[in-house]
Amino acid sequence: MLRNGLEPWHLLVVLAIVILLFGSKKLPEMARGLGKSMRILKAETKALREDEVPADAAQSAGTAQSTAAPQPAATTPPAVTPTNVTKATETKRPETAV
Repeated sequence: MLRNGLEPWHLLVVLAIVILLFGSKKLPEMARGLGKSMRILKAETKALREDEVPADAAQSAGTAQSTAAPQPAATTPPAVTPTNVTKATETKRPETAV
């Protein structure tokens, strides 16, 4: 009965049901959307890997250089000055007797 998980005819039945549910016009749009999202995901993961590699390399190179020569002080961005936000005063309404 269940000797094999998915046989080719199972996939054909699933494909037929998907076409009946979504229609043939909607499927290419869905495939395009899936392709775009996969490309975005791939680009973001690649960017994350590239960001991590230089940080790791700089960290290991920094420990090797720290014994050889002192590093110049890193420039820090200027601090953001905090601003006070005040609430608008609420106007009290006169209470009416019921």
